[in-house]
Amino acid sequence: MIQVVLLLSTLNLPGIVIAIHPVRMALQEIAPSNNFSAYVIQNHFQSDTLPETQELEEVVVVDQAEMIRREEPNSMELVRQDFIRENRGGSLMKSLERIPGVSIIGIGSGASKPLIRGLGFNQVMVVENGIKHEGQQWGADHGLEVDQFAADQIKIIKGPVSFKYGSDAIGGVIDIREKLAPAEDGLGGSIELGARSNNAWLGGSANVFYRKNNWFAEGRLTVADYGDFRVPTDSVFVYDFGVALHEGQVRNSAGQELDFSTRVGFLGKNFRNTLGMSRVSTKAGFFANAHGLEPRQVDTELHDRSSRDMLLPFQEVAHTKVINKSSYASGKSFTQLDLGYQRNDRKEWSQYVNHGYMPAIYPTEMTFPADLERAFDKEVFSANLKNELFLDRHELALGASLEYQHNDIGGWGFLIPAFEQYSYGFFVIDKFKLTPLWQVMAALRYDHSQIRVEEHQDWFPSVENASRATADDYLFRAEKFQREFNSLVWSVGVNYTPGDLAFKANLGTSFRMPIAKELAANGVNYHYFRYERGNAYLDPERSLQLDFGAELINEKWLLSFSPFVNYFSNYIYLNPTAEMDLLYGAGNQVFNYTQAEVFRYGAELSAMYQLNEKLSFELLGEYVYNEQMSGDKQGFTLPFSPPPSGIINATYKPLAESYFSNPYFAIDLRATARQENIVPPEKVTPGSQVLNLRAGAAVTLFGQQIQTDLQVQNLFNTHYLNHTSFYRLINLPEAGRNITLAFSLEF
Repeated sequence: MIQVVLLLSTLNLPGIVIAIHPVRMALQEIAPSNNFSAYVIQNHFQSDTLPETQELEEVVVVDQAEMIRREEPNSMELVRQDFIRENRGGSLMKSLERIPGVSIIGIGSGASKPLIRGLGFNQVMVVENGIKHEGQQWGADHGLEVDQFAADQIKIIKGPVSFKYGSDAIGGVIDIREKLAPAEDGLGGSIELGARSNNAWLGGSANVFYRKNNWFAEGRLTVADYGDFRVPTDSVFVYDFGVALHEGQVRNSAGQELDFSTRVGFLGKNFRNTLGMSRVSTKAGFFANAHGLEPRQVDTELHDRSSRDMLLPFQEVAHTKVINKSSYASGKSFTQLDLGYQRNDRKEWSQYVNHGYMPAIYPTEMTFPADLERAFDKEVFSANLKNELFLDRHELALGASLEYQHNDIGGWGFLIPAFEQYSYGFFVIDKFKLTPLWQVMAALRYDHSQIRVEEHQDWFPSVENASRATADDYLFRAEKFQREFNSLVWSVGVNYTPGDLAFKANLGTSFRMPIAKELAANGVNYHYFRYERGNAYLDPERSLQLDFGAELINEKWLLSFSPFVNYFSNYIYLNPTAEMDLLYGAGNQVFNYTQAEVFRYGAELSAMYQLNEKLSFELLGEYVYNEQMSGDKQGFTLPFSPPPSGIINATYKPLAESYFSNPYFAIDLRATARQENIVPPEKVTPGSQVLNLRAGAAVTLFGQQIQTDLQVQNLFNTHYLNHTSFYRLINLPEAGRNITLAFSLEF
């Protein structure tokens, strides 16, 4: 009860939507965007005199997510562990696909990368525990190296937020937070186990924690092993080559995952520090019939002998993170420092196949193995400093960020050169409470970044007779150069919260610096059978976006509508040309990176109606329109533009019995429209309707509650195509029927 008084006395708003949670949750950043408000609550409890209790006309109690949603002018969703558990897929991003405005580029059954409102790759930033996740996210086949079992809550910001996060946040942010530190002294933990029928996935995760006074420690181990996934067809055409699929299995798509993490922390009255270390290791096969010239050369008898083996081609990725989080609370000030180190070690293994002037037999004197096609080794150092102040009606945030990264390359294949880059930025954000119902936000940020690209020379001469080659015949695929970028962005937002209603609007600019692939790529992308060439003179992408939002929350309804309008003055994209590569490939078409004006608009809709205490209905929808306003592709859309789609849901929650609690039964019908707005070489994707089921309850056995969750995805084994899938270009349908059963136990 005191907590309610404290929150209300701080905000002093009649009829405000608030959240009740223990003070410890606020202190440990249950809401990263609301750190200072959390500290204000803490400061009240530490003061000698409690604030005066005020009698209010009405108090509506909701959860923390709804309070934050109303306070932020940007379009935002907060996802908790329960949602992830009930919708768990083969990867974390797959588990989030149900959220309007969020889609994925699927890469088999064990990896995927996020799209927010049709933007992805380096246009969407992923943040884990305060540090920007840096892998090789520029590739469509490069999944996100994150342990989804370790994610406790996820903040999804839809739209540009460069003013707060810097470059790469031009399309949105996926902000992942781990579980809170244990609240009480003692030993505890959890075990989660699961199985999936489609690809015979088996795995789980276990964690254990211990707290003694102000100190705590925690560890987690996650393992998974899965076979080739199945699709509802027995054949597919890979670039005009007919490929038969043994028992509908996507040949060589099996994989394994082994993750571990640990952290130790000190939780003092004013000072807190947590040191964490994690490693995500995956090994997964590439569809053997869709890599390089493999459609004509696959040994089907060998590959089909087992559905769980991983033969060439396959990839191995190990991502290591060390993150130290410190915070200090003093008076009306809250200071936070996040320091991070990352190493992303990625290797792509494939049978050596000579192209162009490459020798027919791989030379024995080479320093790389004959089956190591490409290797990337990136190290990243990051630092983020932020100070939040509460000054009367102002919440003022001052921050700075610094990042350095170095990326080495290896293998007999070449696409991008080695490089190093650094960036730093400074920002200020002010939230001003005009009246109890009106809040204004203004933000300003400056960034400087620099990238140095290293030269790269072919290991083979580009002449017919290698014995007569001179030094000039070993061509340079990349020249050494350096680029610097400066950017100043701003954002202005307003929130109006009259009772059950909430309105918001935000207008701002955003930017993204070109990455090494866009600046200096010069090689064959064997996954797409094309030659990609960078442009060292590209300018940073710049965006202007206007966001609106309207929400209604009461006992029966939860409505949300979020339209947006977006303009890119110089969007970066790959443009196909009439040129053919003769030096390095078998006549692959050349694609050049270029820039164009792009106009985008769209909206997300969410509506839930609570018919009674047991039954509710939900409607989710999303729509995005993109058009290139200049350049060679004027009038076309953008690649991977998601089609309009929606979900109709019914959820039934009967009354709990003595031996189980919190039961639920849910049915989702996802309807996706035909996508005709394409850009070559994309193809028109037919519409589809897919039915999914979910059910679960906490079952009591021997005095212990075991959470049980069941999913049936693609109930009717529907043959359909996903326009944003990595394998869409070869007409590979999405996975067939999949039954998932999961158990979780806390102790």
